[in-house]
Amino acid sequence: MSAAIGVDTVEALVRRQLATALGGRRGMAEAAIPGVVFTVVWLTTKELQWALVGSLVVAGLALLARVVQRSSTQYVLNAVFGIGIGWVFVRWAQSSGGSEADQALAFFLPGILISLGYTVVLGFTCLIGWPMLGFMLGSVTGDPTAWHDDPQIVRLCSRLTWVMLLPGAIGVLLQGPVWLLGHSGRLDPDQAVVLILVLRTGLGWALRIGSWSVMVWLLARNATPLEASATDDAEPAEPAEAD
Repeated sequence: MSAAIGVDTVEALVRRQLATALGGRRGMAEAAIPGVVFTVVWLTTKELQWALVGSLVVAGLALLARVVQRSSTQYVLNAVFGIGIGWVFVRWAQSSGGSEADQALAFFLPGILISLGYTVVLGFTCLIGWPMLGFMLGSVTGDPTAWHDDPQIVRLCSRLTWVMLLPGAIGVLLQGPVWLLGHSGRLDPDQAVVLILVLRTGLGWALRIGSWSVMVWLLARNATPLEASATDDAEPAEPAEAD
C-alpha cells in the first residue's frame, strides 16, 4: 500500500479512504432520498404509481445535477437500479393478480433480499480474514489487496465491516418476518407495508446513524500506528572496516 505509507495511523488512513469509498454525505443522501420519497408518497396517497414516479423523478434530478457538474453518478445510479428492481417485482405481483398493497409489499422484497445477501457476504469476508472494507479501501488506493499485508489494517477493517453489516442484518431479522406474514395472508398486506416502511425509514436510519457513529468512534481513536514496510525499516549496512 505504497500510496498510504506516509499516513501516521491506521485509523487516519481508513478514515480518509472510507470517505472516498462511501461517497460522502451527498453520495449517501442520493442513494437514500428516492426511497424516502417513495415511502412518503405511498403513506400519504396509497397510490403506488405516484410513489414510483416520484422516486424516479427525484433520482432523475439528482442524476441530471451530477451530469451537469461532471461528477460521479455512481450513487444516483445505485438508487435508480434499486427502484428498477422494485418495479420488476411490482409488475410480477401485478401479473399474479395482487392488489396495490400486495404490489407495494413486493416493491420492498428486493431490498430485504439484497440486505440478506449483503449481510452474509460481509460476514463471510470477515470470517475468512479478508474483510470487505479492505477491498473498498484497495479500490480507491489502486491496489485491491496490498492492505492485507498489514495485520493492523486487517483487524481494523474487520471491526468496521462487522459494524457495517449490523444495520442490514437487524433490518432483515425485523422486516423479513413481517414481509412473510403479509405475503402469506396472516397479516394484512397494508399493515405489513406500513410496518416495513416504519422499520426501514425510522429504525433503519437510527441503526445506520448508530453504525456510522461507532465507525467514527473507532476511527477517532488514532491509537494504532502503521507498521513500516520492510524496505523502509531496513537500514543500510555499515561498510566493513579495512584491516
